[in-house]
Amino acid sequence: MGRALGVLGCCLALALLPLPAAPRGPALRPRRQPRPGGRSADTACKNRPLDLVFIVDSSRSVRPEEFEKVKIFLSEMIDTLDVGERTTRVAVMNYASTVKVEFPLRTYFDKASLKEAVSRIEPLSAGTMTGLAIQTAMEEVFTEEMGTRPATFNIPKVVIVVTDGRPQDQVQDVAASARTAGIEIYAVGVDRADMQSLRTMASEPLDEHVFYVETYGVIEKLTSRFRETFCAANACALGTHGCQQVCVSNGASHLCDCYEGYILNPDKRTCSAVDVCASGRHECDQICVSNNGSYVCDCYEGYTLNPDKKTCSGAITSSLVTDEESCKCEAIAALQDSVTSYLEALSTKLEEVSEKLQAYQDRQQIV
Repeated sequence: MGRALGVLGCCLALALLPLPAAPRGPALRPRRQPRPGGRSADTACKNRPLDLVFIVDSSRSVRPEEFEKVKIFLSEMIDTLDVGERTTRVAVMNYASTVKVEFPLRTYFDKASLKEAVSRIEPLSAGTMTGLAIQTAMEEVFTEEMGTRPATFNIPKVVIVVTDGRPQDQVQDVAASARTAGIEIYAVGVDRADMQSLRTMASEPLDEHVFYVETYGVIEKLTSRFRETFCAANACALGTHGCQQVCVSNGASHLCDCYEGYILNPDKRTCSAVDVCASGRHECDQICVSNNGSYVCDCYEGYTLNPDKKTCSGAITSSLVTDEESCKCEAIAALQDSVTSYLEALSTKLEEVSEKLQAYQDRQQIV
């Protein structure tokens, strides 16, 4: 009975011990929402200045009457642009097995002069050296000496390639170098043009930079497509901004931003994933678990996640005492039994000694 009471008392004492306070996480700091990017909502046609180079195929496969259609396309394109020394500058290159710079960016700054120069262009015939033409554009046309404006002006460099055949040289590496140099490439294919080659040379996204028409007779229809591309153009719309995730138009310039869960790197262009579980970035009561740019909350052992999915409460179990604690109670009870037995034996001894002492005192009185 004494042991049972001892065990119960010990267990009740352990059960009544207060649970440790749940560690608290820091409060959530408001997240910055990604700012909008992409095309301007302004529908007014305000061409942003460009350094624009047309590269036209005049190989043997392009018949004279077809080449005249190309020249009409160039003239109509010029009409859609805001041409000028301080606005859009235009150059035209003509290629076949050789490459000819018909006029560079520094030559004409009005539409009439440009269209007159286009009307005088003659086909070269033979060969389709598209890679050589792009290489020549990089090395000889997109230079400050030839009228390209300095990089500090932040003027987009754009190439429009018009071809009806398959390149007879290596175009992939050359086009990649041009794109790396900041040149945006549009590829226009006509009739027998090799679509894979067009996709290889064009900038991303391909569905905005690769065009195809069945004949030169309808190439003029592409004028409206390019007008939509260049009209109200800004650095974000042209695709030359260099932002890894979000481009934010800022008038004649732009800023780069990042999606939620990322931060802008010191280069102001690329983004890195942030630690969403870092201090100040989550609302978790105890444990924050990173989850693909977001996070979920969890709790320490012995706690359960509350319905708010953020805070934790001490878990209530069916057993008040663990096995280890039960063993401790058994040991304490055994010690209590041992002490009780010892005290009982000691008490018996004391009673015997007391009786003997009393008997001795009685005998002394008789004497």
